Amino acid sequence: MTTEETDRRLQEQLLQQLLLARRVEGDRLMLADAVMLAALDGSRALSAGERAALQASPLTLRRFKTLSLERRKAAEHEWRGSRGMLRAASDGAPLRALATDDGHWTLHFVEQDGAWRVILALDAAAPFAAHMVREQPMLHVKDGAGAVIMQGSLDADGECESDWPFAELPAARFQQAGAAFTVALAP
Repeated sequence: MTTEETDRRLQEQLLQQLLLARRVEGDRLMLADAVMLAALDGSRALSAGERAALQASPLTLRRFKTLSLERRKAAEHEWRGSRGMLRAASDGAPLRALATDDGHWTLHFVEQDGAWRVILALDAAAPFAAHMVREQPMLHVKDGAGAVIMQGSLDADGECESDWPFAELPAARFQQAGAAFTVALAP
């Protein structure tokens, strides 16, 4: 993270603390929960009047923050799987990494002593990352044909590592198996 990004985040946090700490005489909840939840999930944007009401009412702003935190907490437990694809044409170089479409997971391929290893890495910014590292559920990664690439639990760094289970190189295997993969909770 750059110094500029850090400064911007600190300023945002300070502004938010100031807005949440202030009191307004006669303040009341200015927006319905349904309106704020729709704004949080992106299904409906707040109108200019609604944004003004949110900014003018510390009580409404606190409720908005509470709903946001509840939604984020629920998202930690809602993840059921991610999909990814082999997208680029082969340039002859060995395949080194594949990411899921949602950006939450990356498969890294490492050649070691003539053999291949596969490492599943969880993005620390994923909404369910803390839950997954803390609870360490059993995960499996399957290719597009349904064959298991790896199965295991994440370590404290949010990674799981195993031997590459196929005779083919990773790029060739993915091309043969529909150029797709999934990461999911193991049954």
